[in-house]
Amino acid sequence: MTLSPHLLPALAPLPVLVPLLGAAATLVFGRRPRIQRTFTLVALTAVVVITGLLLYLADRDGTTAVQVGGWETPIGITLVVDRLSSAMLLVSAIVLLAVSVYGAGQNIRDGDQRQPTSIYRPTYLVLTAGVSAAFLAGDLFNLFVGFEMLLAASFVLLTVGATTERIRAGVGYVMVSMLSSLIFLTGIGLVYATTGTLNLAQLAVRLGAAPDGVRTSVYAVLLVAFGIKAAAFPLSNWLPDSYPSAPSPVTAVFAGLLTKVGVYSIIRTHTLLFPDGGFDTVLLICGLLTMVIGILGAIAQHDIRRLLSFTLVSHIGYMIFGVGLATTAGLAGAVFYVAHHILVQTTLFLVVGLIERQAGSTSLRRLGGLAAASPVLGVLFLVPALNLGGIPPFSGFIGKVALLQAGASDGSVLAWVLVGGAVLTSLLTLYAIARVWVKVFWRPRTEAPEGHLAAANPPTLIEDSTDVLYDERTDPGRIPPLMLLPTMALAAVGLCLTVLAGPILGIADRAAADLHDPAVYVGAVLGEPEAYR
Repeated sequence: MTLSPHLLPALAPLPVLVPLLGAAATLVFGRRPRIQRTFTLVALTAVVVITGLLLYLADRDGTTAVQVGGWETPIGITLVVDRLSSAMLLVSAIVLLAVSVYGAGQNIRDGDQRQPTSIYRPTYLVLTAGVSAAFLAGDLFNLFVGFEMLLAASFVLLTVGATTERIRAGVGYVMVSMLSSLIFLTGIGLVYATTGTLNLAQLAVRLGAAPDGVRTSVYAVLLVAFGIKAAAFPLSNWLPDSYPSAPSPVTAVFAGLLTKVGVYSIIRTHTLLFPDGGFDTVLLICGLLTMVIGILGAIAQHDIRRLLSFTLVSHIGYMIFGVGLATTAGLAGAVFYVAHHILVQTTLFLVVGLIERQAGSTSLRRLGGLAAASPVLGVLFLVPALNLGGIPPFSGFIGKVALLQAGASDGSVLAWVLVGGAVLTSLLTLYAIARVWVKVFWRPRTEAPEGHLAAANPPTLIEDSTDVLYDERTDPGRIPPLMLLPTMALAAVGLCLTVLAGPILGIADRAAADLHDPAVYVGAVLGEPEAYR
């Protein structure tokens, strides 16, 4: 059966509407955890199906714009579905569903009644809607709205449990996010004052007529705002202090998704609004420093969560590298690497949550002997860790090779420096994860400096555990199946990027070709591609 192209306009708003309706339903049943859980999983499953259809239709039929409420551009809200936005939506939906199942398994095991799930689940669905709104937004204001939905939801999720550490991290996160939002609003004001519109397609046409100094100023302001959200150096110091303090499901979602919304915004504005390459050199230098400084920070850490948070920062540099090259090959490599990194980074944080549950800590000074105690955890960590390090034939290797080839094809001195920096970062990533593997899995726990200590109880949404002697720790028992299965599923999806690398790279190539030709986007929204040319 062939799907009608008229189906896409009907599906486009649903990745935002379905989670919002699910959030409303879960609020109604705030005292019924089982019903809440059912509504959450049904809503997220529906989003996965819908975004899968959107990607299929976008790849088959090209870019489509939907005018919400039937209002013409730029009066109403414009949603744009193209290969890039639909691919980001699908990968995000898969991750959000898997993490939700993981969180449900944790809460079932530890008792929903004592966990703050009545607010956690609706907030999680609002976060989902914010992610979708940002990817679908066809104008700067609604992109800002998507970011603000993320900010409000992420602050609640980050501080759930209300411990001192979480509140401190949450306040820092909100201050940085509010600063980013203020800068973004300033950019929106400058854009509107310059062009009289905020619609991205119209901006692509009108910004070309703006004075060079004005365009440069506007782009610089937007880059700073999106650079903070993407955690690109030197705007990344906030991330390692914010993410590790949250519960495992929250940390996994934040690490996998939130920074990628910032990267997506950089890709969209760079290719559509400012394609003349005025800041390509800045982006390349920023990408190099993000890669190298981020991974050096990871090597210095003694906590797995903080170590992975620094690798998260580091590998944002690969994506900035691809964008800064401003070539079709570079953009294709960046798109593929974004999808790869969302899946792999989320999987690793979920595995770390399982390690903390079983071994009572995420500190390298306390862990050891897990290869013998829990071989399943060893395999679950090793596969995505090798993928992150870029060992062939994993998708991390494929994505890095695509970026390195794009850099070599560029041929400039700076591009070759980036190639060298990317290779160095990959080697240092392997060193960092090998260090974790040796200390957590191979080394006997008795040889760890603080191996005799552990958290008294498994971690939950509420952080109320104290340290006890490891031998006196309450036995956490088997890993709950609903925590193990989604982690294994995400690891398997990450491997699918390797097995299906050809078709997926094909989608990335076609997405990059669309990005490299802004007339495709402008024509879909305005119906007048010649207006851009």
